[in-house]
Amino acid sequence: MRLFVSLVMICGLVLTGCGGGSGGGDATGSKKTIIVSVEVSGGGSGTGVAALINGTTDLANCSRSMKASETEKAKAAHGIDPIEWIMGFDALAVYVHKDNPMEEITLAQLAQIYGKDGGPEGKQVTKWSELGVKVPGGSDEIIRISRQSNSGTYVYFRETILGKTGDFKLGSRDLHGSKDVVETVASTVTAIGYSGMGYATDHVKMLKVSKGAGKPGFGPSVKNTLSKDYPIARPLFCYTLGEPKGELKKYLDWCLGAEGQKIVEDNGYVAKPKK
Repeated sequence: MRLFVSLVMICGLVLTGCGGGSGGGDATGSKKTIIVSVEVSGGGSGTGVAALINGTTDLANCSRSMKASETEKAKAAHGIDPIEWIMGFDALAVYVHKDNPMEEITLAQLAQIYGKDGGPEGKQVTKWSELGVKVPGGSDEIIRISRQSNSGTYVYFRETILGKTGDFKLGSRDLHGSKDVVETVASTVTAIGYSGMGYATDHVKMLKVSKGAGKPGFGPSVKNTLSKDYPIARPLFCYTLGEPKGELKKYLDWCLGAEGQKIVEDNGYVAKPKK
C-alpha cells in the first residue's frame, strides 16, 4: 500500500507543511500493522491530488478541497468518485518578526499587502509606516513571504483575503515549505508571512486577525478555530478513491480515532470535535 501525503503527514507518520517542511517523526501509525509498507512523499496539495488521479497513491492529504475538475478527472480515470475525509483543522497564522511591534492586522490590510493592485480596495501597502508601524533595526519595506502556487496553503490564504478571483502581486519570496516561511520571517525583521500555527517559534509573533476595522481581532488557537472567531482557519482533508477497504480503512480509522487525533493536537493542529 502506498500513502502519498501532500500536506500533512497526520496520524503517526510526519507532520509537515503543505508541500514541504519537516516535523516530528512519530512512526506509531505505521507500526499498527507491521505487514503494511507505507511510502510517504510530499510536494504540495496539487501534487498529491494529481497522484490520486493518476492512480499512483491510495491516499492524498490536502489543505484545500479538491476542485470540480479534479474530481471529474478522478472519476473518468477510475470510475469512482473521490471521498473526502476531514482529519483535523489548522489555523493559518500571520507571522511577523518577534521585534515587530504590530499586534493585530485586518483582512483588508493583508489584502493591501499581498494583493495585486492592493486587493478589492485598490490600496497597495508596501511599507510598515503606512500601517503606523515602526520596525526597529530595519528598513521600512514590507518583505512578503508566501508559498509556491501548487500549495494548498497558498490557495487558501489567497482566496480568504482576496476572494475566488483575486490574485497576489508579484515580488514575494515564494517558499517550498511552511517551516521555511516561519524561519525566513524569524531571520528578516521587516518580513510578514503565513503558515500553520503549529510552526510557531520563539523568534516570531503570530498576529491577531480582525475581519474588519473596528471589529475584534482573534489570535490563532484551538478555541478560536473551533468557534470560527479566527478568520483564517481551515479543515485539513484526506482523499481516497471510493470507500477505503482493508488496511487503508484500518489506517484511516486509526487516524480519526483517539490515538491519531491526539497526535494531531500534539503537533499544533486542531483535532476534530468529539461527537
